[in-house]
Amino acid sequence: MTAVTVIRDARHWQTGAAIDVAFERGTFLDAVPAAADVVVDAKGAVLAPGLVDLHVHLREPGQGSRETIETGTRAAAAGGFTAVACMPNTEPVVDNIAWVEWVRARARAVGRCRVHPIAAVTVGQKGEQLTECLALKQAGAVALSDDGRPIVSAAVMRHALAYARHAGLPIVCHEEDLALRGDGHMNEGAAATRLGIRAIPAAAESVMVRRDVELAELTGGRMHFAHLSCAASFDGLRDAKRRGLAVTGETCPHYWMLTDEAVAEWGTDAKMNPPLRSERDRLATLEAIADGTIDCLATDHAPHTGDDKRQPFEMAPFGIVGLETALALTLTGLVRPGHLPLARALELWTEAPRRVFDLPEVQLAGGFPADLTLIDPDAEWTVDPAAFHSKGRSTPFAGMRLTGRVLATFCDGEITHLDPVVKLMGTGTPPVGVEAAR
Repeated sequence: MTAVTVIRDARHWQTGAAIDVAFERGTFLDAVPAAADVVVDAKGAVLAPGLVDLHVHLREPGQGSRETIETGTRAAAAGGFTAVACMPNTEPVVDNIAWVEWVRARARAVGRCRVHPIAAVTVGQKGEQLTECLALKQAGAVALSDDGRPIVSAAVMRHALAYARHAGLPIVCHEEDLALRGDGHMNEGAAATRLGIRAIPAAAESVMVRRDVELAELTGGRMHFAHLSCAASFDGLRDAKRRGLAVTGETCPHYWMLTDEAVAEWGTDAKMNPPLRSERDRLATLEAIADGTIDCLATDHAPHTGDDKRQPFEMAPFGIVGLETALALTLTGLVRPGHLPLARALELWTEAPRRVFDLPEVQLAGGFPADLTLIDPDAEWTVDPAAFHSKGRSTPFAGMRLTGRVLATFCDGEITHLDPVVKLMGTGTPPVGVEAAR
């Protein structure tokens, strides 16, 4: 006999109505039974489908000192995520079916959420020979990307878009003109000049966005712009949508929360690619989210070792962590100031990314997968990197007071994260050991 779990006295994420839900064997039941093995008293907290992050670096295979599938998905669960899509720029690169299958098998063995592999567009991410996208899709890849490296050749991108269209896969684009980037390390502007750091113009991103919009029209291929960061790039995405192209885009919390001025305070903990931009670009990010130009939100969770990030700024790698702060930064930076209502903000982390990558739908209704998160949108907490589940500690939000906390996460009906304030009742054993999930 399988355990039935009931969550009582929750608030529906869209309507705000009081709801009770029940699930068994990883699936929501049509009705809530009078008795249950495990009962969670939500005490009026918001219940939503599990969050989805389409842009995460789990670092395996080959870079386990930075992150592993186990630690990265544990961080994801703590952040309210029940699914992540992981980038292929590992060692070796995930560019064949064997490595796609390895990632999926490893996630099944040790993961705390669903892991959807993104495979490379080109062999070794060298921008030359295309990978076997049809076989990669059959092995379980949900998209293609050479993330971390732009596809420099327009001809290669054209053929990749045409090929991927037949496979029904989107190409996730890291948009960066390497000639314009040069040897830059932060955004071009007054802050870089004052700090004496070689700079990257915003045009290094936006000119590639414009190029690829044209290639999307030429080929009819599906394209998803990763981590957009500047006003001109958002304009390029708007243009693609006006033309009816199969083009979507994402942005990340650090681009609506911070500007390049943060580098002076946080050093390498504020170094990412694309870099933090100007105040004009930050405001443009907020506008693009509010007006629907941006299709979904993502973290670009990119953990590194402490030793790597303690190097001088121009020697340190790009990348910060984001899974455990994403929801709170959304509520603090988008919902509380009135840029978005709570339901729309949650949609950008739940239904929207599932649509972009054609992932299975999740609703708080009978027959759907029991992937859900319980949220206290009013709880305040202070970011402490030492408490992260991720191996990565680099964040420019350390010490910041944020609003919004994940109380519990369930993936396929199993508890993958449980805040100590949440009490379980009933006679049954939780689907996952509570101590392991905390």
